[in-house]
Amino acid sequence: MWRRDAMLARPVRAADQRHDRRPRLFARLATPAGEGFGEVGVQPHALNGDPGVDEVVDVLGTEVAERLGGIVAREAALPAWSRVGQLAGPRPASRVAWALVEMALLDLHLRSTGEARPAGWHDGGPVPALATISLLDPPPEGAVGGGRIRAKVRPGQWREDAVAWLAERGSEVLLDYNASGTSVEEVLADEVALWDRLPVVAVEQPFAPGDLARLTALASRTGVLLSVDEGVRSLADVRLIAAHHAAQLVCVKPGRVGGLAVSRELCRRAREFGLRPYVGGFFESPLGRRALRLLAEDAVREPSDVADVDVTGDDDVVEAAGGLGYRLGDAVRAGARVADAQW
Repeated sequence: MWRRDAMLARPVRAADQRHDRRPRLFARLATPAGEGFGEVGVQPHALNGDPGVDEVVDVLGTEVAERLGGIVAREAALPAWSRVGQLAGPRPASRVAWALVEMALLDLHLRSTGEARPAGWHDGGPVPALATISLLDPPPEGAVGGGRIRAKVRPGQWREDAVAWLAERGSEVLLDYNASGTSVEEVLADEVALWDRLPVVAVEQPFAPGDLARLTALASRTGVLLSVDEGVRSLADVRLIAAHHAAQLVCVKPGRVGGLAVSRELCRRAREFGLRPYVGGFFESPLGRRALRLLAEDAVREPSDVADVDVTGDDDVVEAAGGLGYRLGDAVRAGARVADAQW
């Protein structure tokens, strides 16, 4: 397993951090039957309940290596890719680490079967992309794709030139507070000052993860759709959001919840609860984004993090036949190896 830090060609300032250098963890799983590749994007440091990259690396070298080794010794085979998410422990870092292994196992499975997508997963057609910008930065230069734009903001804080640019564009807007709100009144103050000036379709994660009391109070006082991102980590979270009528949309990120199979089930259950799920990511390379597209095409219809991420230099993966369509490039393998295991 390796770590590579990607430099974003278009950095994005969020409420509590600037997204410019983004760690990516890659895995290569080699067996006599072939090889598979996986990836997860990781936070540089722990934030809003998400683990930092060092904690995830530690879990990969200890918990994951030991448990996988035990399974191989006991069953004389690697576990099915769809089973791996069930092996994750309660720690957020454990879910991220097992999501990496799951993708490598899925890639190996698809290569060995020649399938384009997992059995039972439907091709619902392309899902609109969710582009990300910041209203805390100057307006972006160049083209910005996406059927909907996620705009980073803080309560009462934004740049007027960035707001004017976004208003002129006319695209649907999802305002992302990244858990920076501290009161309902503070967030509601933006409704007239900002929300009414833009084609806002939803407000994402205005309060800290798990703060359903404030979120429910906000939902009762505004007609704008609300979305939960950092607060979606398990089926219990989705069930509570629906039970309290705290939001209408939920952002499901495979790296956060324990992998693709878990994400697909969360999306299915969210729809049963009357919620509208969409797929989120962590600035992955084309390898990771390909997996997110497979999930989105099967499980959601809302705009999602499915577009490739522009980076400075090489994305560190190379197009390849079979599987998810990519293999690790030489730059990755010559880089910072973080863990090895052999059985």
